[in-house]
Amino acid sequence: MAYTEQAHQLIDQFGRRVDYIRLSITDRCDFRCVYCMSEDMSFLPREEVLTLEECARLVKVFVALGVSKVRITGGEPLVRKNALSLFEEIGHLPGLKELVMTTNGSQLEHFAQPLKQAGLSRINISVDSLDPERFRKITRVGDLSKVLRGIEAAQAAGFANIKLNTVLMRGINDDEAIPLVDFAIAQGLDIAFIEEMPLGAVDHQRDSTYVSNQATLKLLQGHFPLISSAESTGGPAKYWRVAHANTRIGFISPHSHNFCEACNRVRITCKGELYLCLGQEDRVDLMPLLRAYPNDDTPLIEAILASMRVKPKGHDFDLQRQAPAVIRFMSQTGG
Repeated sequence: MAYTEQAHQLIDQFGRRVDYIRLSITDRCDFRCVYCMSEDMSFLPREEVLTLEECARLVKVFVALGVSKVRITGGEPLVRKNALSLFEEIGHLPGLKELVMTTNGSQLEHFAQPLKQAGLSRINISVDSLDPERFRKITRVGDLSKVLRGIEAAQAAGFANIKLNTVLMRGINDDEAIPLVDFAIAQGLDIAFIEEMPLGAVDHQRDSTYVSNQATLKLLQGHFPLISSAESTGGPAKYWRVAHANTRIGFISPHSHNFCEACNRVRITCKGELYLCLGQEDRVDLMPLLRAYPNDDTPLIEAILASMRVKPKGHDFDLQRQAPAVIRFMSQTGG
């Protein structure tokens, strides 16, 4: 089916153009990060998860509707069997300017080179500590050395603008902001600090571990020559450049700086749920349409276009609430 007549129609009720989707291809992960999921997670049965063919079909439809950036997430996307085939299928789609991925880095040592060949543009790697014991405590099971080898493999494969993602938590790893930036500078990496989000019931009170990005920025300004930047990678991060270095420091601040006014993205879970906002429950179930109309994208397109009319203005996270703002875990929505 030709989509040219549908292109660039993803405009929500507030006039914001949606040109970026984040697609989770699995809720499974080989880590159990304390801010992301519970220690004893129950994962979806296979039949309730999008097939890789369905994932590719969704990407093709969204790109035809004007989406130019696609981020593949999880869980950990590279633990999905045959995940590489999806990247190979969509990596060179006409109209797709950026195919990017968020990963914990545990599998990159083996996949970095073929991912680059498949058309992956950039990689974000979650690293919350440079201390092996602390890293294992935060991830519950993670091996820091594997992640560091994964970063080396991504660099060797030729990926540029590799970005570290870090969640600082008071009393856990908030003393590592400066060492992490030092590491990023030494390695020629970017780094983004992400305020912990109240998604899913975890084993700690988030208001007791919350570290604002305002505080982190003030700390870093006392140690590094930072220059404010208007650069954007298409997401919510606000960037500062480190003078005389190739490193950018980003801040994603859903609490201290609501970034909803320029929201250009939606998320699709591995169940095919189209979430119009990370911090709200508004969603459209796309899996039934994918399976009921395997050879006709028209119902799918109509549902996606209609969803723009219910995309909310923004989220409203409140750390003082006893219950999480959203019940689903971050790993279920897509990291």
